[in-house]
Amino acid sequence: MDSITTFFDTISSGQRTLLLMGGLMFFWILESILPIVSFRYTKWKHAGPNLFFTLTTAVVNFAFAYLIVKGSDAAVAGGWGILNWIQLPLWMEILLGLMALDLIGAYFIHWTEHKVHWMWKFHVIHHSDEHVDSTTALRHHPGESVFRAIFTLIAVLVAGAPMWLVMLYQSLSAFLSQFNHSNVKLPEWVNATIGKVIITPDMHRVHHHAELPYTDVNYGNIFAFWDRLFGTYAELDRDKIDYGLDVFDKRESHLGDLLGLPFDGKRYRHQKD
Repeated sequence: MDSITTFFDTISSGQRTLLLMGGLMFFWILESILPIVSFRYTKWKHAGPNLFFTLTTAVVNFAFAYLIVKGSDAAVAGGWGILNWIQLPLWMEILLGLMALDLIGAYFIHWTEHKVHWMWKFHVIHHSDEHVDSTTALRHHPGESVFRAIFTLIAVLVAGAPMWLVMLYQSLSAFLSQFNHSNVKLPEWVNATIGKVIITPDMHRVHHHAELPYTDVNYGNIFAFWDRLFGTYAELDRDKIDYGLDVFDKRESHLGDLLGLPFDGKRYRHQKD
């Protein structure tokens, strides 16, 4: 356990990039071999806009990195947050910290984006992808990246998480987001076992179904039990899932259209209307 804290306490930007790109390439290759859906599309062309949004997310995260580091350091030094109020063995500190960061920084912000109209207008870019694969995990409008960075900062303060734990969480979050968005077909016994704890592709793909009520379920990113606990869990046969959104009057993949979409109410109808 100490080796984990040491590694993530000293992890470099290059190592984090390697983890991100390594996971992406791994699932990119695997979903070509064992696909859930045999999409008829050019993978490289489809990945283009999604990789662009990876760069914009990186810029936003870099801009917020200073605040997150300062927030974490202040919480630890001042004894703020859940992890600083109780003494726990290291393994329990890691588990509780990851749960708190995942609940606020992933589940709750995701749920909020679906419930608040003006936030949904940014999140809709993510749902507009009609060929959900590992690169879809990277498809977030810069405005949405700001929302998520703010909630991550709140999560760090509430948890009182040290920076090594924040780095561990962000690495796991990125890797498992690529995993649960990937077009990788898992055996049923895998879904039935690890799917009780970790979000699997079959579970998250229900969230990318084009129609309500399925669009508003399965919000989790790392832990599968949040949806079951808060009543937002649902299942749907993988063969019945239609990817994208039924609220678009016109579906575009041009970057200019995607970037401007949140500011043009005439381009799509809000799914709650």
